[in-house]
Order: sequence, then structure tokens, then C-alpha cells
Amino acid sequence: MGRSPSFWRKETVSNLHEECGVFGIYSTRKDQDVTSITYMALYALQHRGQESCGIAVNDRGVIQVHKDLGLVPDVFNRDALDKLGGGQMAIGHTRYSTCGTAVRSNAQPLVARHVKGTMALAHNGALTNSFELREQLELNGAIFHTTNDSEVISYIIIGERLKTSSIEEAVEQAMNKIKGAYSLVIMSPQKLIAVRDPNGFRPLCMGDLDGDVVFASESCALDSIGAKFVRDLEPGEIVVCDKNGVRSIRTHCGKVPSSLCVFEFVYIARPDSVIEGASVHRARKRAGAYLALEHPVQADVVIGVPDSGLDAAMGFAEQSGIPYGIGFVKNRYIGRTFIQPTQKQRERSVNIKLNALADTVRGKRVVMVDDSIVRGTTSARIVKLLRDAGATEVHMRVSAPPFTNPCYFGVDVDSKDKLIACQMPVEEIARHIGVDSLGYLSIADVQRIAEGAKCGFCVGCFNGEYPVEVPSQCGKCKFESQIKE
Repeated sequence: MGRSPSFWRKETVSNLHEECGVFGIYSTRKDQDVTSITYMALYALQHRGQESCGIAVNDRGVIQVHKDLGLVPDVFNRDALDKLGGGQMAIGHTRYSTCGTAVRSNAQPLVARHVKGTMALAHNGALTNSFELREQLELNGAIFHTTNDSEVISYIIIGERLKTSSIEEAVEQAMNKIKGAYSLVIMSPQKLIAVRDPNGFRPLCMGDLDGDVVFASESCALDSIGAKFVRDLEPGEIVVCDKNGVRSIRTHCGKVPSSLCVFEFVYIARPDSVIEGASVHRARKRAGAYLALEHPVQADVVIGVPDSGLDAAMGFAEQSGIPYGIGFVKNRYIGRTFIQPTQKQRERSVNIKLNALADTVRGKRVVMVDDSIVRGTTSARIVKLLRDAGATEVHMRVSAPPFTNPCYFGVDVDSKDKLIACQMPVEEIARHIGVDSLGYLSIADVQRIAEGAKCGFCVGCFNGEYPVEVPSQCGKCKFESQIKE
């Protein structure tokens, strides 16, 4: 049953943003197991989404999909993979969403069957005009089965497909209507298409696997399947793979400055990935080095909060000359707390996810490096672990600037009323989380951490200056007033 605009509007208030991973493969080889390859690639992209996952396989124009809530190894056992069978193309998706939408219907890839064939789509990002498009579609008779932006994109593409001669032309026309962040892999009966929005908010790269073409959110997924990195898709680029080979459509390229989300380098991406020519691992070490220069401190040991704080801690230690140490033991079977759907789940996860290593911190002045402070609750719990383990001083250094604005392009950053940096100054935040001193990386330096990157960056969540128009505050108030009604 479809949801009315007012119903969807209610859910949108708490679900503006998500972060996901996408993968696609087009094969011309009869012996290539595209299903298993996609499964292995999703394993490598698991960090980008832990709520649900799915794979769609195309065998001579017939598309089958298997998707569900859960991690990749939970959703895909041997039986599930066998039922998908073999084929010439496949796309995969790992999904994370915010509270209120942990339902199977929101899992991807989405498969839509229409008069001109079948289309499967996997999406990473978030649209800024999703509500307006969805309301218009529903008023024209569209029935929605999900609450995510991806179904809106599917409807727009299908609508254009009815007016055009090819799926790639439909995608090209759809890009004139959808706004915001989207990296897509799309599968029709005969073609595999990869798309990146004109701003390039989300990463998407292309690789070569024994002559076959693969696409992935991060290069680490290419490494995991033995593929060779070819290049990043340009912002605004459409790449089409079919029996005639690979071709690129660049009509949407170069019209606006690129603005990759800088948080990909700070937190989201795996450290072994290379994005836009820059190593994520090296970028995080540079962030730590800049922190040491911006916020020096007298201390005995530098430790990082696993996982994305570790590289930054190494950089801080190297720059400052303070010894680096292992301060926490991590339970590897617990998911990333930042992408747990609810705050209570995030808080509980900390208690079983991390344990302080007393031998490293007992009787020491400790510099603790982490990637961010969003609400402050998790940081306070981690600091308490160090105090309980015997640390005499705890100085926190954050490898990103303070979050002071929501993100509209795919990262789960809360509204201003829940962001601690909007509620209190740095000194008060330090007292609130229980540290002796607190220092954030500056906005200027966070934009310099990705050495050699061939792109610009979006830092809107830090300074409120977004590269595209975002939903107005009055629009949010309208949502909230309708909920109260």
C-alpha cells in the first residue's frame, strides 16, 4: 500500500539522511560468477551501511533480487546466493538509515517493472527536493512502497523512459529534475549504468576485473574482488555498459564546482580506499598532524578511538613527538556506533564495543583522538572508560570541526537542537564530556587533509554554507506542524 504525502512527511522529519554503499558489475565472460563477486564486494562496503543489504542479478534480461534486513553474511547464505543464480550483470547495496525506517521494504536494490522493461536501482545519497517530487508523483497517481529517496528516483527515471528511446537518455533527462546527492548503479535488461550527481557529493569509481567493468562506492571494494582501479566517475557523469562496450555521457559534467563530502575522508570511507586520487589513510594522518599544530598539549601518550580515530592519532603522535599507544580494545563483532539507528542503541553499543587498555593509560596524561562529537553522550562514556582505567588527564582532539548544521546530502548529522556544538561553547563541551581540554580541527585545515585530491569539498555541516540550495527552515516547520496536527 502506498503512503500519502502527509504520512511520508511525518517520517521525513527523522529520516532526512542516509549513508550507503553501491556496487555493480557488467560481464562478457560466461565463467564470471557475478553474484558471488557482488557478495564479496558488499562485504568490503559493509562499513557504509549495516541495516540492510541486497543483490539484484540480471540473467539475459530476467532480473531477480534478494534483500533483507541485516548484515551481508546474515542476509546471504549459500542457499540465497544459489537461488539468485548466475547472470551477466549484478548490482548490490548496503544500507544505513536513521530511526523509524528499519523495514524490509526500504532495503535495496529496488526493482521496478514497467511497460518498457524492468529496472533495478541502488542509490547512495539523499535528494534535497525529494518531498516535492514525491508529492507531485503521488498526486499524479504514483503508489510508493518505501519511504526512501531511491524510489522517487526510480519513478522519475521510468517517467522519462516512457518519453525517450533509451534508458541512458531517460537517466540524462531525470538528472534535470532530481537535486542533491546521488551515486547510482542502474540495471536494465541489457545495460548497466553508473551515475554520479553533478556536485559529486558521494564517491563512485570504476574498475576492471579480467576485462569486465565494475563500479563501487570505494576502491577497497575493487581490491577485495581483485579488480584494477580505472578511475573515479566525474561529477555529473553517466557511464553506460552494454554489448557495444563502455561509453560516457558528460552533458551534466563541469556545470558546477565539485563538492565531495569531506566527511568521507574523516570518517565514512575505509582507510585503505583512495578517493579522487587521495589516500583516506594519509588524509586522516594529516588531520592528526594539523590537530597537533593547532592544539598542542603536554601529554604522555596519544591514543585513537577505533576505528577512524586511529590514523588521526598516529598523525598527531608523529607531529607532536608524543608516543603513540593502543588505548582501547575493540569488540570486532559490534557495528559502528555512528550508524546505529537510535541514540539508545548507540549508547549501549559503546559499553560492549570498547574497553580501555589500563596498561597504556594508567597514571598517564592521555591525548584521545576521535573523528567527531555529534551529541556528546558517546564521547562522555569513552572518556569515563579512560578515567576508570587510571588516566590522570584526558585531552580530547577531534579530527573534524564542530558539527553546527544538519547534512542534507547523506550523512546522519542531527538537527541543530541535538548537536552539542550548537548548544554550548567548546570549554563547556569539554566539561560536559569530562575532558581536561578539547580541540577541534579547523574548517580551513579539514579541507586540506586530502592531499592531491582532484575535487572540491562540501563542509556545510560545519559552516552552514552548502554548495546547492537546501530545504528551507520554514519547510521543516511545516513538516513539524503537520505532525502535531
